[in-house]
Amino acid sequence: MQAWFCETLTGPEGLVWKEVPTPQPGPDEVRIAIRAASLNFPDILIVQGKYQFKPPLPFVPGSEYSGVVEALGERVTHLKVGDAVAAMGSTGGFATHAIAAAKAVLKLPQGFALEDGAAFALTYGTTHHALVDRAALKPGERVLVLGAAGGVGTSAIQVAKAMGAKVIAAASTDEKCAFCRGLGADATLNYATRNVRDALKELTGGKGPDVVYDPVGGDLAEPVFRSIAWRGRYLVIGFAQGGIPALPWNLALLKGASIVGVFWGDFVRREPEAFARDMQQLAQWYAEGKVRPVIDQTMALSDLPAAYARMGARQVVGKLVLVQP
Repeated sequence: MQAWFCETLTGPEGLVWKEVPTPQPGPDEVRIAIRAASLNFPDILIVQGKYQFKPPLPFVPGSEYSGVVEALGERVTHLKVGDAVAAMGSTGGFATHAIAAAKAVLKLPQGFALEDGAAFALTYGTTHHALVDRAALKPGERVLVLGAAGGVGTSAIQVAKAMGAKVIAAASTDEKCAFCRGLGADATLNYATRNVRDALKELTGGKGPDVVYDPVGGDLAEPVFRSIAWRGRYLVIGFAQGGIPALPWNLALLKGASIVGVFWGDFVRREPEAFARDMQQLAQWYAEGKVRPVIDQTMALSDLPAAYARMGARQVVGKLVLVQP
């Protein structure tokens, strides 16, 4: 097999393409011939040593991928050789083959494109867990999605609309805002050119958003939290801007609001039955056309450094997917 290896935590520039022996799966594992893998923001952080999970060196980055089952561990019963699957974890995806824990592998329904499968489980799983489980979003409520043109942002627009919510999509350019309206957002906010608090007051009739979906963090967090509705829920998804905000706690008191952490990876590990139910509902929504990954572009796996550069420059709208020839 061949793979991109991270041998030093110097960022994407330090990745090395190598050929190594193809591994055999353990009793509860499968080997997947990878056909597509998506690039997510944590994939940048992990090769810089800045992610909360720090695998031992060397490792193969890539947290979300799809392909075909090639070999089974002796205790694996829910999959068979030749099944089209999606897998998720913290590492392993930027390679021709990967060993994955069978419990973290999903058989894709018939008609589910492998490129979509590589951009689905982590992104839409995170969003479903956030909006359904952590926020208990109700039809008619107002959801503000920050970083709305990115991978998780586009999934949040779709999932919130599938749940009957009203969506305000916030992004950094007018072009990205227009793109979000095309995905179904009810209103948009360019936070690079508008005062966030004034805009949210105008867009919500002074009430503020009921739910904030925030994968951005940084300096947007405080003005947005000051604008949240009474009993609002502020979902902490990630920190793509780089800074981890420190909010005055009195703001939560004054609004009767909640700051809600969303750690999907640990949710999958701790609550596998709930995770499986989430995936079933998402697969049904996919079949119904309510949700579908927005793929910015596909690139060859050999072009991974260029894909990292594109994501680092904030040029990605939706998801970047690396494919095997």
